[in-house]
Amino acid sequence: MLPIKTIATYQAEGQTPEIVFWVGCAGSFDARAQKVTRAVCEILQHAGINFAILGNEERCTGDPARRAGNEFLFQMTAAMNIETLNMYGVQKLVTACPHCFNTLKNEYPALGGNYEVVHHAQLINSLIQEGKIKLKENGDFKGKRITYHDSCYLGRANQIYEAPRNILAELDVDLVEMKRSRKNGLCCGAGGAQMWKEDEPGNKRINLERVEEALETNPDFVVANCPFCITMLQDGLKAKEKNEQIPVYDLSEMILQNL
Repeated sequence: MLPIKTIATYQAEGQTPEIVFWVGCAGSFDARAQKVTRAVCEILQHAGINFAILGNEERCTGDPARRAGNEFLFQMTAAMNIETLNMYGVQKLVTACPHCFNTLKNEYPALGGNYEVVHHAQLINSLIQEGKIKLKENGDFKGKRITYHDSCYLGRANQIYEAPRNILAELDVDLVEMKRSRKNGLCCGAGGAQMWKEDEPGNKRINLERVEEALETNPDFVVANCPFCITMLQDGLKAKEKNEQIPVYDLSEMILQNL
């Protein structure tokens, strides 16, 4: 168990955290995403950042509800979250999920929730540039052939392309881009609430299409920064019987291994 305080505990002690880590539904309940949550927390602790979580007071951002067309449920969920965040006077949030990031950053202001919101790739990149975290030389990923998947909500929706690649450059990897990357990146197949519904008629799943593009780069690892993308890429690699040879990493896990 990592010793992590809730914001309620901070306030009870008369203190204010520098940043609130929005864990998200996947980061809380999905076994694979929980590893990313832990990695982010360990990196923040290593950098000496005072951060809090909301704990049981955190609810889903409402992103899946809005994407699936249930606007009422989205607004009701968002209103409860905004009430909680404003009650604690939260100003800065970090999240490991691009879906949470996009919703908190771009959709909550219309409902009265105005916060500085950063994705963990941006924050980790800043911590490296500021010298708050230092990476070991000749780390585990030095020279490894890696391909990076731009998640839709970090990439095309918010134009964050450089921070993740800067982190990979610091890890001294051999980055090989897929034929569709950056603003032309292909969705993993889970966005727009597709994660929660049955496949529509077609001749190929989107995640298989994306994994085929990844395999064309002949990678040692595939890297992503979104719990949905990681799930879809892993499932695609499993369907291709490549999941044993080619792991899917989150950027935070790579950094944690090289501190």
